[in-house]
Amino acid sequence: MINIIQANLSDLKKVREIALRTWPQTFANILTPEQIDYMLNWMYQLEALERQVQEKGHVFLLANEGEKSLGFCSYELHAKDPSKTKIHKIYILPGAQGKGVGKKLIQEVAQIALENSDTHLFLNVNKYNQSAIDFYSKIGFYEDFREVIDIGNGFVMDDVVMEMNIA
Repeated sequence: MINIIQANLSDLKKVREIALRTWPQTFANILTPEQIDYMLNWMYQLEALERQVQEKGHVFLLANEGEKSLGFCSYELHAKDPSKTKIHKIYILPGAQGKGVGKKLIQEVAQIALENSDTHLFLNVNKYNQSAIDFYSKIGFYEDFREVIDIGNGFVMDDVVMEMNIA
């Protein structure tokens, strides 16, 4: 059985481990190895994860099966709009994908968002990550707009912003 728990600061090393195991496979055909390394270093160093929680108000959830963490997501209530919750990150270990873990994490975030008077979820997804776009579309997200974000070091995030009405 999959249990969703809120991660504490000491759990952030599990988040980092999942990211390090997931990203190279997820983005192998989308990003260069240099950009994958850059982004992992930028977003998933323990200090960066701690800043996301302590300074930016991100909340991390872990999806656990027994003692094993299968995936995580992070979200921020009232992000950029008083009625929208942003899912900043969601990654599931490759061996656990297709088992409903991602859907369960999103359902948990949706419930928390509703309890806090938010009516929409939104997230960014790389425009070339068709399997992720298909997954999000299947569970009710739609394309809202596209954006290119300069992340430094000559790299950009070329994304589709997807949204879901949860009200």
